[in-house]
Amino acid sequence: MASDMVALLAKSGRLDRFAIGLSGLCIVHCLATAVLLAALSSIGGLLGAPVIHEVALVLAMLMGAFALGQGVVKHGFMMPCAVGALGLGVMAGALQLPHDGSEALLTMVGVGILALGHRLNSLAAD
Repeated sequence: MASDMVALLAKSGRLDRFAIGLSGLCIVHCLATAVLLAALSSIGGLLGAPVIHEVALVLAMLMGAFALGQGVVKHGFMMPCAVGALGLGVMAGALQLPHDGSEALLTMVGVGILALGHRLNSLAAD
């Protein structure tokens, strides 16, 4: 049955058009893959730059100070702010490590502790 269909496609010239279409898709795939990998490589280098981490830490510290400090004023509990400050400190300490994976691991630990501080702040406000 399949061979009959191939024979019919071959007689009508559709098989060649189908093959040309597949070849075109192959070219698009190869070009798109090369462009995508080059773009990801460039973006990866940019996102891995130390200045990105430093700016992100400053933003996290500003937002953390505002949100956690506002929580202390609102509900009067210091524990969420202390936990959040510990997380920010761990994140700041991670910037001092070499870029060998340990920095990323310690940053994620700090972010987790900071998130816990924000969650405690949210619970205390309720």
